[in-house]
Amino acid sequence: MTASDEPGARRAPARGTGVHASIDAVWRLEAARIIAGLARMVHDIGLAEELAQDALVAALEQWPESGVPDNPGAWLMAVGKRRAVDRIRRLRRLDDKIEEMGRDLETQAPPEEFDVPDDDRIEDDVLRLVFTACHPVLSAQARVALTLRMLGGLTTEEIAHAFLVPEATVAQRIVRAKRTLSEANVPFEVPEGPGRAARLASVLEVVYLIFNEGYAASAGDAWVRADLCREALRLGRILAELAPGEPEVHGLAALMEIQASRTRARTGPSGEPVPLLEQDRGRWDRLLIHRGFAALLRAKKIGEPPGPYVLQAAIAACHAQAPAAEDTDWAQIASLYEVLARVAPSPVVELNRAVAVGMADGAEKGLELADALADEPALRGYHLLPSVRGDLLARLGRLEEARTQFERAAELTRNAPERKVLLDRAASLSSPAP
Repeated sequence: MTASDEPGARRAPARGTGVHASIDAVWRLEAARIIAGLARMVHDIGLAEELAQDALVAALEQWPESGVPDNPGAWLMAVGKRRAVDRIRRLRRLDDKIEEMGRDLETQAPPEEFDVPDDDRIEDDVLRLVFTACHPVLSAQARVALTLRMLGGLTTEEIAHAFLVPEATVAQRIVRAKRTLSEANVPFEVPEGPGRAARLASVLEVVYLIFNEGYAASAGDAWVRADLCREALRLGRILAELAPGEPEVHGLAALMEIQASRTRARTGPSGEPVPLLEQDRGRWDRLLIHRGFAALLRAKKIGEPPGPYVLQAAIAACHAQAPAAEDTDWAQIASLYEVLARVAPSPVVELNRAVAVGMADGAEKGLELADALADEPALRGYHLLPSVRGDLLARLGRLEEARTQFERAAELTRNAPERKVLLDRAASLSSPAP
């Protein structure tokens, strides 16, 4: 098939790395739509991705010679659909429905007018892809990898680099995820009724997992991975457009926008973590804060009781509203954490509440809450528990106990910059030599 056989192809030559950069940019923008559209046809997201990859290979082969098409997304979709028909024929699975699909494709408009995108249908397809890639039948790690691959257009190598795991591990997760979805006959659809809330929670969890790994890396030599934060923000904004009536979607978007606004202030000159209360708030991104407030307002206007992400966004907004750390309304934050603990109880929420109570009502009351979590199985090995206890103990003047807690936190963290900060904090509390 020549370039002129594809929709909207241009004959002007465009060689060199510039075209490859354009292809990469187009793929990042269009991958989700193309895979989603093909998945609607073949009802298998694994096969849909293979077909989309075939179209990408065709672009890499043809566009350096022919030039980038006027409508590159339609070009890729057309190639993918034709590959779908070819694949179906090769596998000889020509039931009546597939034969009809093949005839329809062959009799459609000429390539230059082929498959003009229908925005509403594209959005529906992408939303179906989101819910399928984030299906609870998959492990959290598999959902993250598949989402970044299908919706983010990231390569296996890029995902592996972002999460500091071998490329083969990521590739295996993606392959197994596709196989699991196929074997479980997971439908390519947006769930309705009682199952929708649970499935939406899974989708939001995946996006927030991606964001958190970028916001405070769990391992490695970097404290912040801005690329993952950006990707999660992009996915959150897409979700907000696709599901405008879901307050928790807007809540998550608001939470990530406000947290991301602190990125420039969260690291020092050597890349070391800077605690929230020590950050230069003049470096916070006011545009992202404004976007976060707007998303939070959209969530509240829907009129439903606040869910976990809306509540967390409201807490983030309290910090963003304070011109300086000492102006923070800790009483309001502690109150919001109390509500959050009722709506979505978890040991981590209780630990955060201990911090807020410690700031609002004194370190002794905060330490009481933190100490109550000492035997919590979910926090065993969680470095922030001894870190929080160390901070509260230091404020109470119990310096030796605080030093021990910071050393314990340093042993538990897998992030190198964070470990150094914790050890420095422990050293600063050591008794001076006689």
